[in-house]
Amino acid sequence: MPQKGRLPAEEKIRLVEAYQAGIIGNRAIAREYGIDRSTVSQWVRRYKERGPEGLIPSTHNRKYPAEIKLQAVKDYLSGVGSRRDICTKYDISSAGMLYQWIKRYSGHGDFKQPNSGGAIYMTKGRKTTQEERIEIVSHCIANNKNYGKTIEQHGVSYQQIYDWVRKYEKDGVEGLSDRRGKRKDEASMSEVEKLHAQLKLKEAENLRLQMENDLLKKLEALERGIDID
Repeated sequence: MPQKGRLPAEEKIRLVEAYQAGIIGNRAIAREYGIDRSTVSQWVRRYKERGPEGLIPSTHNRKYPAEIKLQAVKDYLSGVGSRRDICTKYDISSAGMLYQWIKRYSGHGDFKQPNSGGAIYMTKGRKTTQEERIEIVSHCIANNKNYGKTIEQHGVSYQQIYDWVRKYEKDGVEGLSDRRGKRKDEASMSEVEKLHAQLKLKEAENLRLQMENDLLKKLEALERGIDID
């Protein structure tokens, strides 16, 4: 019967060592514990790279310098190695993390943080209408949450955009209403206006998903050694 839940590090180490000794195969481990074989392969790789410590969870989230992220992404995109190779080279904890870096780099072009002191992120907030907020959130989502580009385009603060996107993701179009004091009446939308807003935001989400799918196809092609435009 497959066991659910996260396995303790000691059990992972025991299983990997049993696998390496030829006592049990990764298929049997995956079946017995209800996990993917790729997960077992990842445990084995970490054990080979860093020994038993590679399977012991860190007590804190590891931070990677922007320079390491950039070099790892550039190495991968230039064909230096597979995602697994790049993770090994730069001691990156998972291929999934590297993929997130690649996705961010493809949308933003760098790894600058909003609080890095860059002038663009010092833009002050301003009052906006609901129509503007819908337009701004749509732009941000369609551009893979590129806050810097959205700030340049619409002249609002990073914190405003971040809050609006978060509210939209939680409450939908209604989350973009300003219901403070006298502006409460202005927040009301007709059903037709609400439908138009929902369609606009949905189109932005679909565009973002298409961008992600295109990126995945490019990465898969790179892994297979196929050149694509």
